[in-house]
This record gives sequence, C-alpha cells and structure tokens, in this order.
Amino acid sequence: MTAGLVLKRIRFVFGDRMIVRVPDLSVRPGQIATVMGPSGAGKSTLLAFICGTLQAGLAASGEVRLDGRDITDLPPERRGVGILFQDDLLFPHLSVGDNLAFAVPAEVTGRKARCERIETALVEAGLAGFARRDPATLSGGQRARVALMRTLLAEPRALLLDEPFDKLDRPLRARFRRLVFDHARRRRLPTLMVSHDPADAEAAGGPVVSLDAHDDAVMTNDF
Repeated sequence: MTAGLVLKRIRFVFGDRMIVRVPDLSVRPGQIATVMGPSGAGKSTLLAFICGTLQAGLAASGEVRLDGRDITDLPPERRGVGILFQDDLLFPHLSVGDNLAFAVPAEVTGRKARCERIETALVEAGLAGFARRDPATLSGGQRARVALMRTLLAEPRALLLDEPFDKLDRPLRARFRRLVFDHARRRRLPTLMVSHDPADAEAAGGPVVSLDAHDDAVMTNDF
C-alpha cells in the first residue's frame, strides 16, 4: 500500500474544451507540495476535486488515492481530507469552543472527553482559555489558528491548503505558515497547498506543480 496522497491522470473539461491537465503527483506523509499558476488556472478546482466538492457543470476525470485507497468517488465526509481556506469561515454566532466542537469526531463521546480535545487543541494553538471567547473578539492571526485547529481536530489523513496565508500581513503570514507546516509535518499529513507566492513554495520544500488553464500543466523542479 502506498502511503500518502496520489493524483493520477486528472483532467478538467468544460464542453469539448480542455481546461487543464494535472500531472501525476505523489505527496508523501509529512511532505508539502505546492500548486501554483495564474488566476483561473484550475488550482482551487483541483482541491475541490480532491475533496469531492467539484462545482456542477465541470467535467472531470482521473484518480485520487489516499494511503492506497481510491477515494475519487467517495462522498466528501468519507474521504479523510481536511481543507484550510483563505477565509477562516468561523461561525460568528458560536463561541470559539463551539466552533471547534463541530470538528471533534463523533466517536469521541462524552462531554468531558470532547472538551478535553478542544482544550488540547487550543493549548497547541497558543490559545489556552479561549473556548468561551466570541470569534469577533479575536485578531486575524488568532482566528486563523482556530480555523487550523478545527481542521486538524477532524483527524484528516491529508491536508489541503487553499491560499490560507494570503490575507495575512507579511510577519503574521510567516508565523502562521510555520505553524501550519509544523503541524502537518508532525502529524505526517500529506499536504497540498495552493499559492501564488514563491515564498510559500520555498518554505514548503516539496514538489511544485504549475498549472496553466490554456495549456498542459507542467511539473517544475523542487525548491
């Protein structure tokens, strides 16, 4: 069985026009690969295909395997894939703790056990004692950390990053990027990141895929 995330023969087509071809790619556990390209090149579309949330009207083919299992046709909730977006997407009417509670696996039963998972996640994020806080009272960096821990609490077997650092200022961007990468590597999650910033790809240190919406995709050299 091949551990990690494997993409094979993925193509996106609208009508009879080829939108993009994605080169075959294997991302090992703990490795962070980067997808780069101009707007409209299909970067976020690729992540949606991996997650199982591809928009209607866009035809796709190809295969996604995770730890040796073909997950291409599975519903999103059974794929074991977590995704972190550019926007934190926290529920504004819920506390920080209640936001995190949504991600705790159903098999973790009992209020005490679930609360312990949430508190542990907050400690890991440097936000101990924030469970009762209103998300509106958090800074942008704190909200980003809560969003990260919510994604990781679901115990994904692969992690997707859809430009999650893009809205952060440079110093905060570097710190949050390091936090995300450290968690991905420590948990040995095969990670695929969409970014237009070469600094992100350099920090990731893994293979880089460049997509072009009007031509074949090209695999570039690793940093």
